[in-house]
Amino acid sequence: MIQIGKHTTANAVALAPMAGVTDLPFRRLCARFGAGLLVGEMVHSDPRLRDSRKSRQRREHSEEIRPRSIQIVGNDPQQMADAARYNVACGAQIIDINMGCPAKKVCRKAAGSALLGDEALVATILRQVVQAVDVPVTLKIRTGVDPTHRNGPTIARIAEDAGIALLSVHGRTRACAFSGQVEHDTTARIVESVSIPVLANGDIRTALEAQQVLDHTRASGVMIGRAAQGAPWLPGMIADVMAGGEGRSPDLPTQYQVMGEHLRELHRFYGEAAGLRIARKHIGWYLDGMTGLAAVKKLFNRLEAAEDQLRFLDDLFSTIEQQDLAA
Repeated sequence: MIQIGKHTTANAVALAPMAGVTDLPFRRLCARFGAGLLVGEMVHSDPRLRDSRKSRQRREHSEEIRPRSIQIVGNDPQQMADAARYNVACGAQIIDINMGCPAKKVCRKAAGSALLGDEALVATILRQVVQAVDVPVTLKIRTGVDPTHRNGPTIARIAEDAGIALLSVHGRTRACAFSGQVEHDTTARIVESVSIPVLANGDIRTALEAQQVLDHTRASGVMIGRAAQGAPWLPGMIADVMAGGEGRSPDLPTQYQVMGEHLRELHRFYGEAAGLRIARKHIGWYLDGMTGLAAVKKLFNRLEAAEDQLRFLDDLFSTIEQQDLAA
């Protein structure tokens, strides 16, 4: 468990906020399978974007997912403070600040991980956001600007001094994006530098890897990102193993059931046109993780109607079940 202000998480495994991935339908599944903390997709602090369809959908949270954490991104301290207040008014129980995203479209606006190069601005943003709201504020960062400037420990101390309640650290620099080997040495130095909880993040795919990272860094918990795509049960499995359980993956019938449920919810949440498109990547990730099924996603991606996508999965699962019975 992790204490974040007045909130206590069910366990020490969090789902990382991922734009275009950790929407409400996906978070609901991860919550059901036992993720301890779920952070929504980032929403921009620019007030002109608040009423866009994308922003409204990203702010949607379900009552059964607690605490409700919303991530904000931007580089203007006053806008960030205003965005924090606005999202708390919309139901956020935790505000998470994005200083970890390496995407070019975010960094070009001097936001996300680009902020790590301006420590004075980091301090100002964090202070103003913390002072603006009466809920805990958390922060996601990388280990630094580039491999020669791993200033993560300095940023961490700035964050603690500003009143940040929890820190998540991706074990790469901004310059590294998602390439190369994750290094958790800097995360370990960050843990030693502060007294607030720290979550270690980056290429954690199994319970064994999670435990190895925890042993190395002495972090309070782990944050699971891309490995959970197509496997919403993974954070809960890792948490189960950490608690002494077996952490078994759900059987194939259960996985098929989850895929179908996820597909229907995407159609409902986004509408058929957008839901069709968004479902292609999610169902593709599920199929990538299933032996011998990666190739069929090309067929799935050609479908142009919601009922065709649903029928495709039903037919696929029926065929596999028949083959299993005949074997």
